[in-house]
Amino acid sequence: MADFGTSLDRRRFLKLCAAASAVTALPLATRPAQAKASAVYWLTWENLAKAEYLAPYLAAGGVPITKGFIGSDDEQFAKLRAGGGSEWDLITPGIDKAELYIASNLLQPLDLSKIPNAAHLYAPFKTSPLGKKDGKTYNIPFYWGINPIVYRADLMDKEPDWSTLFEGEKYKGRLAMRDYALEGIVISALYVGIPRDKLFKMGAKELAECKKALLAQKKLLRTYWNSIGDLTNLFASGEVVCAFSWVPPYYDLKARGLNMGMAKPKQGVIGWCDSLAIPAQSKPEGVEAAHALINYLLGPEYGKLLAVGGPYAQSTDIARSSLTDEQQERIFVKDLGVMDSFVWKENPANYGDWVRLWNEVKAS
Repeated sequence: MADFGTSLDRRRFLKLCAAASAVTALPLATRPAQAKASAVYWLTWENLAKAEYLAPYLAAGGVPITKGFIGSDDEQFAKLRAGGGSEWDLITPGIDKAELYIASNLLQPLDLSKIPNAAHLYAPFKTSPLGKKDGKTYNIPFYWGINPIVYRADLMDKEPDWSTLFEGEKYKGRLAMRDYALEGIVISALYVGIPRDKLFKMGAKELAECKKALLAQKKLLRTYWNSIGDLTNLFASGEVVCAFSWVPPYYDLKARGLNMGMAKPKQGVIGWCDSLAIPAQSKPEGVEAAHALINYLLGPEYGKLLAVGGPYAQSTDIARSSLTDEQQERIFVKDLGVMDSFVWKENPANYGDWVRLWNEVKAS
């Protein structure tokens, strides 16, 4: 993980040195209108910026990349709100947080003419209003996946759906949910039948229905999990047989020889997507370099490396044909019909009410 303090100080120092050198070396009339960036500064998740993923970009003459790593989207948002936008040329916000970044004037519009690979976005990403305002695009979808139900197929008699996590008396004490208000309440809304187009616009009446379901559910749960490692261990020991989960436990435990299942309920599957965006305070030379890096990240070489090494799907279809059927299956692009059931996370306007509801359920 990068040393933020050291890298930022170094960047300021190099910029000052470069500025001083330019002033003494060139008369004003002969200075270039825009200097070429010596590096592009990318704040992102560590698993997206592996050296082997970026090697083709650098080998082709791409601007060197200085990386900083985040632990959460909230951390990234706070860095920019605190004035850190000028230190980064490219960031990786969750698409569901796009409106918060835009409303806070933390981003600048993208020039899609400099990102030709954006023409290959999967249809749901092209039509999504998230990350767009007044006809301009501020966030472009980058990589995505789903948070399904994972279960011990050897310890359950049929494939579960969301109702299993609310009605599964047979598995009382061996069910689990993630400790996250947004996802937990959306799942309860899917269970009680709230229409898909109202999931993130629920008022007091709908939230009360969700609370009732969540209070009943709590009696059936083994835990609300925070660490995916802890959940994986609970699956391995048989203490948990069914949970709303991330994908890794499914593959990790299958590799250990356990009979695992993954369910994608027809009521709706929670989809997640992170995006690429340029901070409003980025310098012109950094903006130019960031656009070039974005185009590479949406391109075929990076897409294949991410699919095989992640395994994660990028937001374009440009690498799909180069993947085997098994590789496509692992990142959910073999049958693109699965996207029809995705519930893409959004940020509710009354999210404070959601958090209070969630905390009341856990404290009950």
